[in-house]
Amino acid sequence: MHTVVVGTAGVTAHDVLAVARAGARVELSEEAVAALAAAREIVDALAAKPDPVYGVSTGFGALATRHISPELRAQLQRNIVRSHAAGMGPHVEREVVRALMFLRLKTVCSGHTGVRPEVAQTMADLLNAGITPVVHEYGSLGCSGDLAPLSHCALALMGDGDAEGPDGVVRPAGELLREHGIRPVELREKEGLALLNGTDGMLGMLIMALADLDSLYKSADITAALSLEGLLGTDKVLAPELHAIRPHPGQAASAANMLAVLKGSQLTGHHQDDAPRVQDAYSVRCAPQVAGAGRDTMAHAGLVAERELAAAVDNPVVLPDGRVESNGNFHGAPVAYVLDFLAIAAADLGSIAERRTDRLLDKNRSHGLPPFLADDAGVDSGLMIAQYTQAALVSEMKRLAVPASADSIPSSAMQEDHVSMGWSAARKLRTAVDNLTRIIAVELYAAARAVELREGLEPAPASRAVIAAARAAGVGGPGPDRFLAPDLAAADAFVRGGGLVAAAETVTGPLR
Repeated sequence: MHTVVVGTAGVTAHDVLAVARAGARVELSEEAVAALAAAREIVDALAAKPDPVYGVSTGFGALATRHISPELRAQLQRNIVRSHAAGMGPHVEREVVRALMFLRLKTVCSGHTGVRPEVAQTMADLLNAGITPVVHEYGSLGCSGDLAPLSHCALALMGDGDAEGPDGVVRPAGELLREHGIRPVELREKEGLALLNGTDGMLGMLIMALADLDSLYKSADITAALSLEGLLGTDKVLAPELHAIRPHPGQAASAANMLAVLKGSQLTGHHQDDAPRVQDAYSVRCAPQVAGAGRDTMAHAGLVAERELAAAVDNPVVLPDGRVESNGNFHGAPVAYVLDFLAIAAADLGSIAERRTDRLLDKNRSHGLPPFLADDAGVDSGLMIAQYTQAALVSEMKRLAVPASADSIPSSAMQEDHVSMGWSAARKLRTAVDNLTRIIAVELYAAARAVELREGLEPAPASRAVIAAARAAGVGGPGPDRFLAPDLAAADAFVRGGGLVAAAETVTGPLR
């Protein structure tokens, strides 16, 4: 099994995906253990002094004015975890919780939090044992970190609350720790606070969304090329020299992908009645511009994610010169903005894909295809309602594109008076990515049928490879009406599992 070693300098997106999705083992580097111990010495020294230090010998948030006596400090740390573990609603997905835990461990290992090495090791032990704390959908405002979600994770470290075992069964966390020989932690000064103050949940969801969208943008380029073939469109608009004069890198990449898929096609540039068509519709002609803008948005979001992955997000932080200083680095605005930006771009990509599908089904705009791609129009309805389903998904995507980060609800007696709502932005982006997959699957289903109905002209080799692979995966072809939902589910699985991109790349080589 792959092992990820956590040091003091942060981790990579690949590391996060390996731990969250592939169950990679986690180990602490010697450097990280040494940094943890050094920072802890600073915290212990401050705790022994009579002067109050936030997070070490005071209350939290609006209660920070109270100095806490030494005999109550362990109780203080337990209490912050228990009181903050106040989430409600459905359980959050296992991969999200694993990313959340791993990214918190990343910051702990930076040596800026003051957490003892044994606490960090216990965090790694939970991940390696496949124990996943139960985290709920609601509870984070994306400021002072993802407080409630992280608190549920910290609760499991203490042997409290519920967790999911490696078998997927939810049980008391204490039972699972005992079964795996993991000793619950007894939190000391600052440790409870350090386990809760981070943007780890929203960052983990951003990294996974970027990985999923990378595949979906390639998928959308492929389905756009298939739709262009089905509509007898022209590939001249994809010429590199045209995109070089508007030098957006994402646009050039999308155009190059479409051109690679269409190479060798006999379907492009033909017209059913020999009447000249000066230009294709925007949804066909401007596909690289729209998908390219989304790709460039992803590049910016990836830069933000890289910075966060290298960051130590906590409050207060332990500095190398021995100071423990309060700060606002836990504010989720940088991550929240790009999460919302990605949802906008995903909604637009879904919208243009649906427009191409609708054009394929409309006999007045499809250039000779049968109405709704039906076998016997009137007796058969063809793909009429598949487009309805796609339209419903697009409509929801537009609602999900409304930014969460434009909102703020004050909390903690107005101490935390401006929050990021980044967790909410991440949760709706996950839904948007899920819906976008289905939207692309419907376009694939319609475009593949349209290409097959163009008799006498050969589609591109890459198109033939995609259609053959889709048919082998259970995605049905043209014919009389049948129960459509299973076909659409098969198309969804084909796109979601990477089969669409893999099939095209057998001909094109790696797409950009």
